Amino acid sequence: MSALVLTALGLAGLGIGALASLLGVGGGIFMVPLLLLGGFVSTTQAAVGTSILGVVFTSLSGSIVYARKRLIDYRLGLLIMPATVVSAWFATRLTAVIASRWLSVAFGVFLIYPIATMLRGRSGQEVRLSLRGKQHGPRVYVLATLAGLLAGAGNGLFGIGGGTVLVPFFAVFLGLDILTAVATSLFIMLPSSVVASYQHWVQGNLRTDLALPLVIGLAIGAQIGPHVGSRIPKNRLRQLFGLVLLYAAVNVVANALR
Repeated sequence: MSALVLTALGLAGLGIGALASLLGVGGGIFMVPLLLLGGFVSTTQAAVGTSILGVVFTSLSGSIVYARKRLIDYRLGLLIMPATVVSAWFATRLTAVIASRWLSVAFGVFLIYPIATMLRGRSGQEVRLSLRGKQHGPRVYVLATLAGLLAGAGNGLFGIGGGTVLVPFFAVFLGLDILTAVATSLFIMLPSSVVASYQHWVQGNLRTDLALPLVIGLAIGAQIGPHVGSRIPKNRLRQLFGLVLLYAAVNVVANALR
């Protein structure tokens, strides 16, 4: 592989890492299209498997910064984490035996409500479905587990981390501060991304030669996002995340319907 390609992937990883850590996503919603549309890989499975290794380092690097800022809700994160790990492992195994076309469409449809809410810049306290004030009830634990299962499945099947599910869930339904939602999402994604990355490697879907320059850029870029995020108005950050969600939904559905 030429030095120009390695440099291009590294710079792409730098930008993706900064944006991913700023928004609480793993970066896969950008890396998978980059690898496919750029002609770096020939199959979606290879793009997903390579992307998910990058998500590991984005989550790790971003979590370190947010931990220093004391923005991670560890109690909530540890509650959801087991569900994401289990579903990520099963979903990764399924990529070898089933087509995820209609699951992709359903996933895109699922994002419609969070997209609409985020684009309006509204907080969880302003949303009728918000569960703020009921955070210790059984309903919240059930919904949190379901959100974790969806996030883990998205991690394993699509290589998109899981933040596209968890950040809206935390911000819209639990009314968490957007930065806390972002920080906690990155923290939760780390172990499930490690599990999914290992399983994709076992299945032969991980291109280490492509992943290495991406990982270096991602690890550096992920240190930038948290510092920038504290300087952006929260309603604007919500709207920015809404745009990212819209991109993710359109991309997932379009790829599924081809």
